[in-house]
Amino acid sequence: MKEGNHMNDEAIMEKIIGEESLFEGRLVKLHKLDVTLPSGKPALREVVRHPGASAVVPVDERGMVTMVKQFRAAVGRVLLEIPAGKLDYKGEDRLEAAKRELREETGLTAANWVHLTDITTTPGFCDELISIYLATGLTSGDTDPDEDEFLNIVKLPLSELVSMVMRGEIGDSKTLTGLLMAEKHLRGEDGHGA
Repeated sequence: MKEGNHMNDEAIMEKIIGEESLFEGRLVKLHKLDVTLPSGKPALREVVRHPGASAVVPVDERGMVTMVKQFRAAVGRVLLEIPAGKLDYKGEDRLEAAKRELREETGLTAANWVHLTDITTTPGFCDELISIYLATGLTSGDTDPDEDEFLNIVKLPLSELVSMVMRGEIGDSKTLTGLLMAEKHLRGEDGHGA
């Protein structure tokens, strides 16, 4: 991931001198980090450790995107999202995870895969990294959602979804990043070529 000029980054780095586990849940772990600031003073950081995830923008030959709607307890509402799911373990192959999640959530498989980007979702307190893929050459099959996963499947034109992003109607970070990058890629405007 390119982050720009690193000329003075050493001067703003914190040094981790200790890490302690405070909580281990089914999905995340909460750790306390003892750090030394660039000024030399000590500080504490609370960090959520997450195994990571993969997400997919599945676009068919008509420009329709298969999306999922699901209730997200953290924000208390149903969100419109691209299909995604957490890695089964830290270090799992991210493309394989994307293929699994696409099939489980939508029943789709894809002939063509392009890695669009990796995003750090909330780096202020969480180390979650989501890899986002564009999937084309779609074939339909049966869904196989997790037993605690309840989804509605929605198909919308990519152009309409991009307009929704630009109007602020989609706020999920992986979804808006994936949709905008997929649209640029499919138009050949991303530097990768179409």
